Amino acid sequence: MAVHGNLDGLKKTQVLFLERLNEREIDSNEVVSSELGNLMAILSRETGRQIGLFIDRNGKVTDVAVGTADKIFIPDFGRVRGGAGRFRGLRFIHTHLKQEPLSRDDLTDLTKLRLDMIVAIGVGQEGVPGAVYYAHLLPPSNNGPAHRSVGPINMGTLPTDFLENIESIEQEFAKNVGGRKVAAKNGRAIIIHVASGRQNTLQAENSLNELAELARSADVEVVDRVLQFRQKIDRRYVLGIGKLEDVVINAMQNDVDLLIMDCDLSGNQSKAIADKTELKVIDRTQLILDIFAQRAHSADGKLKVELAQLKYLLPRLGAKDDALSRLTGGIGGRGPGETKLEIGRRRARERVDKLEKRIEKLSKGRAQRRNKRQRNEVPVVSIVGYTNAGKSTLLNTLTRSDVYAENLLFATLETSSRRLRFPRDREVIITDTVGFIRDLPKDLIDAFKASLEELEDATLLLHVVDVSDPAKQEHIVAVEKILRDLKLESIPRLLVYNKADKVDAADVINDVTANKGVLVQATDIKTLHPLLETIENHIWQKII
Repeated sequence: MAVHGNLDGLKKTQVLFLERLNEREIDSNEVVSSELGNLMAILSRETGRQIGLFIDRNGKVTDVAVGTADKIFIPDFGRVRGGAGRFRGLRFIHTHLKQEPLSRDDLTDLTKLRLDMIVAIGVGQEGVPGAVYYAHLLPPSNNGPAHRSVGPINMGTLPTDFLENIESIEQEFAKNVGGRKVAAKNGRAIIIHVASGRQNTLQAENSLNELAELARSADVEVVDRVLQFRQKIDRRYVLGIGKLEDVVINAMQNDVDLLIMDCDLSGNQSKAIADKTELKVIDRTQLILDIFAQRAHSADGKLKVELAQLKYLLPRLGAKDDALSRLTGGIGGRGPGETKLEIGRRRARERVDKLEKRIEKLSKGRAQRRNKRQRNEVPVVSIVGYTNAGKSTLLNTLTRSDVYAENLLFATLETSSRRLRFPRDREVIITDTVGFIRDLPKDLIDAFKASLEELEDATLLLHVVDVSDPAKQEHIVAVEKILRDLKLESIPRLLVYNKADKVDAADVINDVTANKGVLVQATDIKTLHPLLETIENHIWQKII
């Protein structure tokens, strides 16, 4: 067993002494024996460095660590033993040369590593043990502390029933985790938004609410939300290091295994946060990609999602592709390309080229079908709008169809077309498209651009808006931006304010009228007559 940490400048006899500490054993019910505590204090005073020991539940020293005068190196132990609710089965005993209490870093290590206990032995004059501090984790409780800290005390008053107490606390943890109702199949997450610059509180909260809806749509249970305002985004961790340590403690207390950041992370940021927290970390784009992967059922849709996934991953593949270990598998990395994502940069580019050619071929087939419709002079009305505004529900009610519709973001990925008949044997083709969202990942827009080409042939765009959403104006702006990016701004648009049953009409009628829109309840055909009349007048006034 090696000695970990800072050995530079130590005498050979000191290194040998440290190595022999690996052979030590104590009574398993002692936190640390007086003899071992004395040896650590003497050696710490002699070297001017913190000395640390990891001791298992059998009382055996498993690892020795050496730090500086102020800090100590903690070796990488990998994943915690057993399952959720289990501790690591190790206590960490180390020295503090200034007899200071346990530091924030100490308590973070206790939580992050799920140690049985962490102990700081103060080094007094002539290497005699001084003030002692210790802490252990506490079972999760509403707004309760994550750990219990004790000190200063002297060596002689350390607990003598260590094993019994720790196993009892661990059993309480296991009960808490085991008794928790499983609410989502894709795990438990903390969502994080860091606001900077001119973003106000309302905008930040709306953004975090939308991230929570995205998580729900991906079948992830949101356990907590973190909103931090900063002058500048931290280049390494995005949020401040102190806040990140609080998140680690919160995650451990609530058995969280996933952090979702409401921004786009670079490969280095993902790795840094994951290394610091020992949790899986994904960003907003990965979450959206995951939802698309879950929803894609057609061969066409699966190809597009895989293309978007690969384009997202390409700039994040390091020279040794080690970034994939954080970016693939489970939430944020599932889908049609799940196994194919385990590839190198060169093969990824080759796969992207192949997918783009296949999608282009499919696009030509759609173009031929569109040309046929144009020859038949059948008008096209396309439904667009923010995700979950009720577009598929509107299509179903208008055409008495059963296109999949659900109260989830991005429930619809595939373009659906139906015929809608009007009086005097006139009809239109009405199409439902994938929903938009603010800052829709460019890779997704590019991948689904072929499907969105259907919009180019539209005589009229029905822009559906959830009138009950507090952020509806931001959603309108986001959709209009995407339409401009797709060069569709010249096509006439009609604002359709949906979900009228969720608001008082008097509160919204001014907005509806000012924007020359129509107020509807997509689930009720009776409310759609003004919409149908407006569509009919618009289309046949132009044709006649």
